[in-house]
Amino acid sequence: MERILKNRRILVTGGAGFIGSNLIESLLSADNTVVCLDNFSTGKRKNLEGFINNPAFTLIEGDIRNPEDCAKAVSNIDIVYHEAALGSVPRSIKDPVTSTDVNIGGFVKMLFAASEAGVKRFVYAASSSTYGDHPDLPKVEDVIGTPLSPYAITKYVNELYAANFKKAYGIDTVGLRYFNVFGRRQDPDGAYAAVIPKFLKMLMKHEAPLINGDGSVSRDFTYIDNVIQANHLAGLTDNPEALNQVYNVAHGERTTLNQLFLTIRSLAGKLDKDILDIEAIYGPFRDGDIPHSLASIQKAKNMLGYSPVLNVEKGLEESVKWFWNNL
Repeated sequence: MERILKNRRILVTGGAGFIGSNLIESLLSADNTVVCLDNFSTGKRKNLEGFINNPAFTLIEGDIRNPEDCAKAVSNIDIVYHEAALGSVPRSIKDPVTSTDVNIGGFVKMLFAASEAGVKRFVYAASSSTYGDHPDLPKVEDVIGTPLSPYAITKYVNELYAANFKKAYGIDTVGLRYFNVFGRRQDPDGAYAAVIPKFLKMLMKHEAPLINGDGSVSRDFTYIDNVIQANHLAGLTDNPEALNQVYNVAHGERTTLNQLFLTIRSLAGKLDKDILDIEAIYGPFRDGDIPHSLASIQKAKNMLGYSPVLNVEKGLEESVKWFWNNL
C-alpha cells in the first residue's frame, strides 16, 4: 500500500472487531495515535492483544449508544473510522429492535459527537446490503433497490444521515460499502459467523460445512487488505468532490458458494489431505439474502485511487494460512 495515513489522531469505533482491529493495526504501524471505542458485545479482547500495550493506543470500553462515551472518544480526534455495528442479516431479522438501536441510534450519536467536537472527517462502514432487490450487476453506487432486511435498512439510513449531517453541521463523511469482507481475525464461531472462517473451521475439524441454498448464490468476496487500503484512502483524500460520497469496496469478481467451498477445501487439503474427501451439505436459502452480488469499483478507483491488492483466491490462501496457525 503506497498511500497511507500518518501522524493523525484517529478514533476507531468497534476496534475490537474483525475489520476494526485490522484497521487499528495498520494505523498504528504508520505512526498514528489511535483510540478504540468498543463495548465487546461482538468484538474480542484477543483481537487487541498485539497492540494493547502500545503507548500510541488507547482503549475506551464504552457504547456508541451512550452520548457520554461518544463525546469522550472523539475528544482531540482528527478522523473517526466508524466500524461499530451489529452485523448479520439473520441477526437483524431475529432482533430488529437492537439492530436498529445500535446501527442507527449509535451511528447518529457518534456522528453528532464527532461534529460537535470539530472532527474533520467521519469515515463509516456502509454495506452492499443497501442494494437490496435491485437486479442489475455489477452494483453501481447511485442505483439501489428496496432493502431486504432490517440490517440493510439501518445501513441505508446511515448514508442518509451522513448526507444530512454535511448539510446541517458541515462535517465531511465518506461511506464505504463493504462487500463480504474476509481474512485474518474473522470470527468462525456463533450463529452469525461469516461463511469463510466457518467453512474452514469445520473442514479443519473434519466436519461437513452447511451451504445455504443450492450453492449458486454468489458474492463479491473482498480480502481484508483491500478494505484497509480503501479506509486509508478515504481518510487521505483532499479532493472535495471525493468527500460526502459512498463507494463500493470490493474486488469486482463474483464467486458462488460452491466455488468458494471447493477452493477452501483444496487449499486446506494441501495441509491435511483428509479434508479433500469432505463434501458440503445443503440447507434452505436464508431469509433476506440476495441471490447475487457483484460490485463496480470504478468510482472508488477514479475518486480515491483504490486498487485492490489481492483477489479472492490469493486472499483465501492467506486466510487459510492464518486460520491454520491461529484456530
